[in-house]
Order: sequence, then structure tokens, then C-alpha cells
Amino acid sequence: MEFFRIIWVIYCSLSIIQGKAIGASRYGNDENPVFNVMDHSAIGDGIADDYQAFLDAWTTMCNTAATNAILVVPKGKTFVVSRISFNGTCTVQKPFIQVDGDIVAPTREGWSGGKSRPTDTWITFNNVNGLTINGSGRIDGRGSYWWDLHDKNRPSALRLENCNDCQLSWLTHVNSQRNHISISDCNNVVISHVNIIAPEDSPNTDGIDISLSQNIRIEHSSIGTGDDCVAINGGCKFINITDVNCGPGHGISIGSLGKNGKEETVEEVHVHSVIFSGTMNGARIKTWEGGRGFARKISFDQIIVSEVYNPIVIDQHYFSDQSSVEASAVAISDVTFNGISGTSTNDIVINLNCSAVIPCTSISMSNINIQSTNSVASSNCENARGTVIETSPDVPCLT
Repeated sequence: MEFFRIIWVIYCSLSIIQGKAIGASRYGNDENPVFNVMDHSAIGDGIADDYQAFLDAWTTMCNTAATNAILVVPKGKTFVVSRISFNGTCTVQKPFIQVDGDIVAPTREGWSGGKSRPTDTWITFNNVNGLTINGSGRIDGRGSYWWDLHDKNRPSALRLENCNDCQLSWLTHVNSQRNHISISDCNNVVISHVNIIAPEDSPNTDGIDISLSQNIRIEHSSIGTGDDCVAINGGCKFINITDVNCGPGHGISIGSLGKNGKEETVEEVHVHSVIFSGTMNGARIKTWEGGRGFARKISFDQIIVSEVYNPIVIDQHYFSDQSSVEASAVAISDVTFNGISGTSTNDIVINLNCSAVIPCTSISMSNINIQSTNSVASSNCENARGTVIETSPDVPCLT
């Protein structure tokens, strides 16, 4: 399998090189123009703020009467860019951003006088359809300026909001202040071949955070941060995650859902061929007591866990001491765990902690073999109903 993965990487590398060559010729004419940020007075020395040059290049490209146009962030340069929003709608039908240089955030002191608001995002794309962001560059949030302060109002690094039919690929995202990539109110977005990196102890640095979106694909990528590799929040459906390496971090999480009695729904989430290495969690669904709504039609298939503390978790008592029972809960149903194997640093490797008010139903477990590196592996199962086949350790409450 490793051989085929190497062949795939070589193939994709050759394809992107060929794609860049084709792109240069395809976009480099009057009908498909190129807009280089250097031609809009960018400096790229890693010191000067190139915010205005980026905004001018974007505005010119966005308003170009062409089917395709490309904005180039050239290789060999480092561009400091303060908080910026690239807004649509655009006249150009398919805006393409080629990021081969490095884009870095200002220090916290240089961020609006050292203050931020909860809605802040460093780089936002809003209401832009048909967008492609591609390249070999890095997007560096300089998050260490923020992490030690434990400021809950830290900005996310890159946000797609109300953007449809978009692609994000090949970039490296490092050290975000908070979430590295946020997707909200979007339809049909593909994220592939990205590398997301932050220290294990960096707070709330989710790799990819998705909300109120549908038809999202995340594939062929590596994510290692201080929080969830992928977090799927309320209002999401038809989310597919395939061939992703996750670790360090908190795993792939659906939720949390239903905080403060909120009604939230998630459905049709499918996670396939994922490796969790040294993460706090693996496959996780988490909901608050007292919430409403549902999480259903979810699958985790062909998963490898390596020294993962909580490989399989359903928790309907997220951040609760369970001393009192709420009158409602987010309903969890039609969840499949299949073909999961590996090791855990905990003795409880399968934990189904469901609600007595609205139990978890139609939970299916099959072909699971998880060993504990510390002791004999065991399971915990409360208020869950479903089936179990060829699963070790056994999950007695499923029949």
C-alpha cells in the first residue's frame, strides 16, 4: 500500500508541475490575464505590510471581464499581510490564486493595535464562487504570539464564507492563531493535498473547521495540530474525508452539538482511510446535554489508530458531570464503525457514553481490533443500541 501511495504522490507532483506550465500559457493572454502582486507594488521582504498590494491585485482581477484569471503570489518572496477580506461577487467566472511565495500574518502587536474581535479572521474569502487556491507556498499565522495569552478571541487564519464550487490544494498552513481553515455557508468545496502543522500544545488550532456547509471533500492531506484535525459542526451534510493522516491533535470530531440548548443537525458524514497517530481522540461524536437536533448517517471506515488515547468515542454528556439529567439531547443514530484497528494508550478503547433521555440507536460495529498498550483493552457502553460483529474488545450493550 505504501508503494502505491508513493506512486500517487509522484503522479500528483508531476501533474501539478504540468498544470502550472499549462496554467502559465492558458492564463497569460488578454482573454485569460495574469495579475502579479509585485506589479501592484508588493515588496515581499517579510517586513513591509503588503496588504494594499494584495487587495489591489484582487480587486483588479475580480472585476476582469474574463472566464479565467490568475492572481500570482510569486515564489522566493515573503509577504506580510495584515487582516484582509477578498470579497465577491466577481465578474471573472473562475478566479485562480497561485500562491508559491509565503504569506505571513503580522505579530499580535501589529494586529489592529494588539486587539481583536471575536469575528476576526486573518484572511477571508467572502461570496466568491468558482475560486481555486493552489500552490507550493506557506500560509503562516504566527500563532505563537497569541497562544500563551489563551485569548478566546484569537482570529482564524483562512476562512471561506458563502463560497461555492471552490478548490484549495497543495499549500502548507502553519501555526494559525486559532483555526487554520474555516468553511462556513459553503457548497461544493474540495480541499486536497494540503499540509497543516501546529504544535501539539497550541490551543484551539483546529486544522479544518466546517459549519453550515454541504458537499465538502477533504482528501489526500496531512493534519497535525493542537486541536481537532477536522471539526464538523451544526448545519453540515454530505461531508467526505478520505486518505488523511491525523496527528497530533484531537482527532476527527462531529460536534460539539447542542450547546446551551441549541438545535443542530449533522448528517451524511463519511470518513474513510484515515490514520490517527498519537492523537487524543480518533473517531468522535460529541454533544451537550439539553441540546436538540440530530447527528445521523455517519460512518468511520478503514481506520488505523496508533497510540490514540480514545480511539472510538460517542459522548452525549460533553462537558457534563452527569449529576443531573436534562430533558432533551441531540439524537445520535445510524453510525457505523467498520475496519478499525491499532493501539490505544488507554484501557477503555471504545467509549459509547450515550443519554438515558435519547439513547444512541442503530450503532453498528464490525471488524474492529484495538489493543491497549498499557493493559487489557476494554469498552464502556451506556444507553447505546445496535449491532456488533467481530469486534475486540467486545461491546456488550450492542447485540
